[in-house]
Amino acid sequence: MSPEEIAAFDREHIWHPYTAVPATVPPHVVTRTDGVRLTLADGRVLVDGMSSWWAAIHGYNHPRLNQALRDQLDSMAHVMFGGFTHEPAVRLARTLAGMTGLPKVFFADSGSVAVEVAIKMAMQCTGKGRLMTVRGGYHGDTFGAMAVCDPVNGMHHLFKDVLPQHVFASEPPAELSDAYLGELSDTVARHAHELAAIIVEPVVQNAGGMRFYHPAYLKHLRDLADEHGVLLIADEIATGFGRTGELFGCDHAGVRPDIMCLGKAMTGGYMTMAATLCTERVASAIGVLMHGPTYMANPLAAAVAQASLELLMERPWRDEVAAIGKGLADGLADARALPGVADVRVKGAIGVIETHDPVDVGRLSAVAMEHGVWLRPFGRLIYTMPPYVVDADDLHLITRAMVAAARAV
Repeated sequence: MSPEEIAAFDREHIWHPYTAVPATVPPHVVTRTDGVRLTLADGRVLVDGMSSWWAAIHGYNHPRLNQALRDQLDSMAHVMFGGFTHEPAVRLARTLAGMTGLPKVFFADSGSVAVEVAIKMAMQCTGKGRLMTVRGGYHGDTFGAMAVCDPVNGMHHLFKDVLPQHVFASEPPAELSDAYLGELSDTVARHAHELAAIIVEPVVQNAGGMRFYHPAYLKHLRDLADEHGVLLIADEIATGFGRTGELFGCDHAGVRPDIMCLGKAMTGGYMTMAATLCTERVASAIGVLMHGPTYMANPLAAAVAQASLELLMERPWRDEVAAIGKGLADGLADARALPGVADVRVKGAIGVIETHDPVDVGRLSAVAMEHGVWLRPFGRLIYTMPPYVVDADDLHLITRAMVAAARAV
């Protein structure tokens, strides 16, 4: 198909994330990806500031990850996980258990499903039916996950009348606040009798607003969960595997959750796969867990995930993330003085320019593309989560494009 034929059919028939059909801003046709670059059908080459929604931490077309898929394809592309097991799943489960300290592993096929499984685990383990979380969070687009996203400023207000009503504390502040610690204590104590679990994104609230909060709140939630016999679920789908500067967001607070959700960067951005892990105590209390995705533990996805995690642990990922963080802080500093900018913040390999007013996604993406960079702003945020392999020159291109987009607000 020609690029024109692809675009024409797409426009009339295909839904894209969070858009109508046809999309108000037509998508760009991509023909190739290499390293940190995306090649478009019209010949433009863009530095990817998004890591394909935070997943492609090693960049694209990585020879080692490519080879892992080829090798696995020669022996087995897929087999049902009901009644069977296989080496790629076992190796990956062993790696994940070792990395997290959580010995029981349930493989899912997307981050949202991993959250659904975590909710089922918590409710089945405790026999209680409500969850507690904080405002400003995002956990996915399926129904259980939607119910613990921000109920006011989230994306799911159309479904509020059919979603379960859970317990929400206010948004966690960036700085340590005794008053907020007290609010968390009061909220958990008041609802402990009905709470199966507390679910949060550790340290960084991602798609709900790219907010960073003090690790002491996570530690306090762990203590409160233990005090009141409530489980703690850590949604590490976006924060896991080094993005925040620690291997997992929970590491900033030195805590281990009862249940953890993983996804996105786990496969290096190659295939859809997620996992929900839990403690021995939780698994023993559950017994039979009534969930089983058709493509659970897909061998291709498991093989490339194992290769991705091995590559991550062999790389100086901590130094890479720290260098990205410094480059983002330096490169975004000029945005602070712009009239449309409310805040500039950096944590690990996450850089955020927050504006006073909602942004025009298509217009600001076009501004970034004029500077040779792919960004996908949303809400009041111009942000980046680049691949860990981005070099200083390309990182400079990303920050320059972000500042230019902020000037265009």
